[in-house]
Amino acid sequence: MKKTLGILLLLILTCVVTALSSDAFLNGANVENLIRRIGLYGLLGVAVSFVIVTGGIDLSIGSIVCLTGCGLPWLVAKVGWDPALALPLLLGGAVVIGLIHGLLVTKLKLQPFVVTLCGLLVYRGMMRGLTGDQSLGFGNGFKALRFAGAGKLELAGGFGIPMPFVILMVVAVLAAVFFNKTVWGRHLRALGNNEEAARFSGVATDRLVIASYVICSLLSAVAGMLFVMDVNSAQPSDFGSFYELYAIAAAVLGGCSLRGGRAAVAGVLVGAALMQVLRNMIVLVFPRQQNLEYAVIGLVILAGVIADELINRRRERRRLRA
Repeated sequence: MKKTLGILLLLILTCVVTALSSDAFLNGANVENLIRRIGLYGLLGVAVSFVIVTGGIDLSIGSIVCLTGCGLPWLVAKVGWDPALALPLLLGGAVVIGLIHGLLVTKLKLQPFVVTLCGLLVYRGMMRGLTGDQSLGFGNGFKALRFAGAGKLELAGGFGIPMPFVILMVVAVLAAVFFNKTVWGRHLRALGNNEEAARFSGVATDRLVIASYVICSLLSAVAGMLFVMDVNSAQPSDFGSFYELYAIAAAVLGGCSLRGGRAAVAGVLVGAALMQVLRNMIVLVFPRQQNLEYAVIGLVILAGVIADELINRRRERRRLRA
């Protein structure tokens, strides 16, 4: 909780500094776009938190975004499928991907890093091969389908809440209930803290790990569809590239420990917001230094890991003194 409050204060400070440095920051269109991006990337942060809480990692998130984000317009606009068939197929494919990841990690005891790194290469390669690496989009059609990513809930004064943010809020509430109010959430944290002890306590650890990878892949697939619905353009060679970094950064900043055992959905949302505000600040305040974006992400992840390590050491010293 203290870490979440600290990140929230940092977010507020970053917003204040950016607003003072650029008049465009508080512009209605910029704020609306920023909220939309928080919704999109926040979904990925929540997705990866399900895996991180087990002590695992998923590096294939960006490629799953590519797979579904390019696959949807390819199926409905190029191949001519009905969206009612394309959507379940892509979501089902994401479930299968998560199931494969979970089985390889639990049954063959492969390292999550290796499994998902291979997935990162395979899924993007598959999409590039299927589509001939062509740019994909919906054109001027499928406006009803695109509403989930590009639409908004209109409010007074012409301002609207982007639909991706609304979807994120729904997913975040469900995830928070899962982690904090269900026995599976408690078991998942116990598994992350000490898998062997959890197993001896009767927890079905393998099933939980598999379920965490399935949920992560499924939410990543949903995010991928929302991304392409928003921008209406996708290139398999780079669509979704490095998105896993934004997700991991948001989760680590928000209080998820890379050692496993801790997950804070509210913190992940604040972490995702901070990442997008930092990105927006670079664009508005340092327009000639936009290439620094990934350097900032790297430093933020490093800072989060260092903070997590220091907090763990402090807790261990307190435990020993007690």
